[in-house]
Formats: sequence, structure tokens, C-alpha cells
Amino acid sequence: MISLLGSISAEIGILGGTGIYSAEMFNDLTEIKVHTPYGETSDSVSIGRHSNKSIAFIPRHGKGHRIPPHRINYRANIWALKSLGVTRILAPSAVGSLNTRYKPGDFVIPDQFIDLTKQRACTFYDGGKVCHISVAQPFCPELTEIASSSLKELSFDSHSGGTYICIEGPRFSTMAESKYYREVMNAEIIGMTLIPECILAREAEICYVSLSTVTDYDVWTEKPVNSKDIINILEDNVSKTKKIIAQIISQIPNGRDKCTCSRSLENSIL
Repeated sequence: MISLLGSISAEIGILGGTGIYSAEMFNDLTEIKVHTPYGETSDSVSIGRHSNKSIAFIPRHGKGHRIPPHRINYRANIWALKSLGVTRILAPSAVGSLNTRYKPGDFVIPDQFIDLTKQRACTFYDGGKVCHISVAQPFCPELTEIASSSLKELSFDSHSGGTYICIEGPRFSTMAESKYYREVMNAEIIGMTLIPECILAREAEICYVSLSTVTDYDVWTEKPVNSKDIINILEDNVSKTKKIIAQIISQIPNGRDKCTCSRSLENSIL
């Protein structure tokens, strides 16, 4: 593990999504500010410990949910975690369902995405070097396996696999858009924060897995989605999300022998 910040380091990064704003579940907490070439991170970085592993936590939307999805400084967040030595990222988030089997309150570990964002800085390679990173399989297979088995062990309603459509936001979909995503694109879930987060993690050679909580059925069911209902579902699931994160952390091995995430840049840079 290499840290660019001297004695301060972490092995596992948590990017807390909607409803997960603090690192109170971890021990020996301290807050630091990490300066990045891309500006400020969403908030200060909390460093703590769990299951004998060092953890770095950043609330993706900032404490108090100050930052909308299209304004999150994804590059700063990922760069900060990389600079601390983080090699694995767990990324809880809220999503809508485009499939009747994926019910509000369920957890989903997606295995694919469709990017419908429009104006986000989505790479660390803006010039000087050109990088064509492979995201054919966008999520770490080892972390995906650990997350899926952890959900089964906890007996939480969950789904392993599914396509995540990431839209720009911050508005919700029209009914026509929602039906298009469901009926034409055949996606299972929809959200606003996966992209470019998981792409940047791949460029940084960090293992990444999305822990998605279904909060609603979007609008293809002809029932308008609203933020209040989403928050209510999330609040009901916060304790479960924390249990999932704790369970996954306890199962993560020291080495990264079952994936190629640490070698993602091989044959990617021209």
C-alpha cells in the first residue's frame, strides 16, 4: 500500500451515497483535508478502522447532502482516495428500479452500466497522455463476489447482476424516458452517481463495487417518484447498508490476486 500523504494511509475507501453521510460506524476516527489537482473533495476525509483494516470515508454529496449529482467532484474524490493508498472502493448509492423483481428496499450489485451523462469530467487523462481504459467488465469481480455472498449471509433481499443506467440529473426521468430505459435498453436500475466514479476508479487501478439500494420504481409504473419517498426508504435501510459494508470489509483479503484491477493501465495508455 502506497500513500502520497506520508504516515496517513488507508486500504479501503467508502464513498457514502444518499443517506450515508458519516463514518460513525468506524473506530479511531480522525478527519483530514486532502488537497488534489482537481479541487476540493466532496467533504473532509474521515480515516478510521474496522476489522483490523484502515478505512477512508468521503460522503459523496457532502455532509447534509449539499452537492447534487452533476456537481460532485468525482475526480477529486477518487484522486484523494488513491493518494491515501486505497486499493478498494465500496460505493453505496440510491437507485430506482426498472424491473418489477427489483423492489424498493432491495439491494443490487450491478455488473454493467449504460452511461447517459452529458457534461461530466470522466477521465484523469485530458492531455499529454491518451488512455483508453477497458470497462468491458466495469466492476471488480472479487469485490462483486464478496458483496453478493455477504448479502446472502445477511439474508437481505438482493440481486447479483443488473444493468445500471446513469443519467445526468438532478431531475428525475420523464415517463417516456423511463419506459424507454426499461423496454428498449432492458436495464434493471437507474441512478445518477455511478458515472464517472467507477471509470475513474478503474483508471486509478482501484477495485470498485456498487452497493445499490432500490428506493422506488422510477416513473414507468405511472406513479411519480419524489425525493421524500426515496429518503424514507433509505432511512429504513441505513442500518442494513452499514451491516453490509461491515460484512464486506471483514471478508476482504489483503492481497489482490483474483482480479486484474491493479493492472488496468497495462496496454491502455498510448
